[in-house]
Amino acid sequence: MTEERTVPVPSSLMTLSGRLGRAVARASDIAMALAVLIAAGQYTEEYDLLLGSLMGLCLLARRRYPGTVMAAVMVLSVVQFVLDDRPETPLASSPAAYNVAVLFALMSVIHHSRTTWMPYLAGGSVLLAVLAGTVEVPLLGIEPFVDSGTLLTFWGLTLTVWLTAFALHTRRLYAESQADRALHIQREQEQRVRLAAARERADIARELHDVVAHSLAVMILQADGAESVLRKSPDMAQSALRTIAATGRDAIDDMHRIVRVLREGNQDAADSGPPRRLVTLDEIKVVAERARAAGLTVDVSIEVGEGRLAPTEEMTAFRIVQECLTNVLRHAGAGAGVDIRLHEERGTLLISVVDDGAGTLAGRGVGGSGGNGLVGMRERVELAGGTFEAGPRLGSGWHVRASIPTRTK
Repeated sequence: MTEERTVPVPSSLMTLSGRLGRAVARASDIAMALAVLIAAGQYTEEYDLLLGSLMGLCLLARRRYPGTVMAAVMVLSVVQFVLDDRPETPLASSPAAYNVAVLFALMSVIHHSRTTWMPYLAGGSVLLAVLAGTVEVPLLGIEPFVDSGTLLTFWGLTLTVWLTAFALHTRRLYAESQADRALHIQREQEQRVRLAAARERADIARELHDVVAHSLAVMILQADGAESVLRKSPDMAQSALRTIAATGRDAIDDMHRIVRVLREGNQDAADSGPPRRLVTLDEIKVVAERARAAGLTVDVSIEVGEGRLAPTEEMTAFRIVQECLTNVLRHAGAGAGVDIRLHEERGTLLISVVDDGAGTLAGRGVGGSGGNGLVGMRERVELAGGTFEAGPRLGSGWHVRASIPTRTK
């Protein structure tokens, strides 16, 4: 059983996207610009409204160019200070409420800058700029406009804004990372489901091919034999018909099991029906006997200790032998000889099936077309962690060899 991982779903307020997200972002930019513009309109100096308007316009580009907007707003603030510090009539008010544009620009750098050092540089620049307001330069006629109390107030406000913006930025990045992680896990789960479905389809395809191909090959040969001896030897015809019936019944049982798997969607559900017929190495002797009845000469040797193989290993070995006999029946036909050898050696099950092709030259009879049978056998062996080899023999016939790692039950 696989453990399901639960990923917290980020709040929708933290992950606005698409048209709604862009609309909300644009509306907030316009709201900030209007707030700066309205604040600038409260002052009566000649350049207050112009400076406030320029700062507000800069904020409209704060998401795309946060560093540039921050620099522009800081420059406009310096111009504002210079115009306010004129010895004659001041042309601007400094500090003023529309200097909130500096804090808005600072927030933009923290939220939208692509470099990790930019937020710290922006915060330090604002703190130093406020500190510069306490400096007096008599030679240049510059007088301080910020006292110690105001300095602490501005610094406290700047730090509060910086920390709040940084915390919100960190929370947003966390929410985005959680959303990406949830999407990644969902895609992984979907991929696992697709792979599991593909494996299940491959397993069912192999089972269908093995059951149907072998059973039909035996039934067809038996039917042909029964037809040819029906009048001359009724007893032989009757034996062939019995073999056809037994083979058909076994095929129907296997087909019912496969259909239950397809209908229920999993093996557990399929097992809730009638008990599944276990396939063991003893079944090899049964299919060998049916192959003999179909006209093959079959020699079987099984040297495997009882209880040395797991059920899946016995199933794999049986299906390989069954498919080999099917191929001999289809391509070589009656009269062919088959030698089947199974033995265990140093924790490995060795399978060898060799036929003489009924005297047909290799490449013209057995195995002329591998079809799905060889592919299915190779897949079964590889899934069991073994190796598979098949090909024509020198002269006539075909050989199949497989080795499967075993484990003691």
